Amino acid sequence: MGESVPPRRISVHQALGGGLVADVLLWKKWSGGVLLLTSTAASWFLFERAGYNLLSFVANVLLLLVVILFLWAKSASLLNRPLPPLPDMEISEASVVKAADALHAWINRVLSIARDIAIGRNWKLFLQVAFCLWLLSYIGSFFNFLTLVYIGVVLSLSVPVVYDKYQGHIDEKLLVANRVIQTQYRKIDDSILKKIPLRSNKEKKVQ
Repeated sequence: MGESVPPRRISVHQALGGGLVADVLLWKKWSGGVLLLTSTAASWFLFERAGYNLLSFVANVLLLLVVILFLWAKSASLLNRPLPPLPDMEISEASVVKAADALHAWINRVLSIARDIAIGRNWKLFLQVAFCLWLLSYIGSFFNFLTLVYIGVVLSLSVPVVYDKYQGHIDEKLLVANRVIQTQYRKIDDSILKKIPLRSNKEKKVQ
């Protein structure tokens, strides 16, 4: 018998879609990563440390932009200069359809999970969702929303790079952790969950 061929690992770049987003997150386009990190850090400092209000800041920026464009257009007409080079400000129908399809799939996925928990009584899925929600609530008690967004951007620009560099070692550790979690879940399932009586479909129909 021949030697077994180890499964081929998918690259992190392919897992992230292989497009512009993957290039930015893996720092293959370092200018995009620097721009994203800088803009996020500046926004966090303005709204979290400097005390700016988001609505007032956006309104003031838009007001300044409108005034500049208006004066530019007026001066261009008086001095026979070209008008401001503004692109066509419209959203294509294809972009709207694509965004709607993604939102539709996400909502259906959430509703499917809720149905499995409420009607299917999927205890494993219930415990996973409950733990994730509890973890989000626990983390949210320490940080506000803007700080969480900033931390998420920093992690998204660092974790994929580290995983791409040390993928083999990290996969081994994750495999061991997954085995431990599965073992603990089986113990809980055998000792607690399987002892909870569930009504069968026939009993539901009789009632």
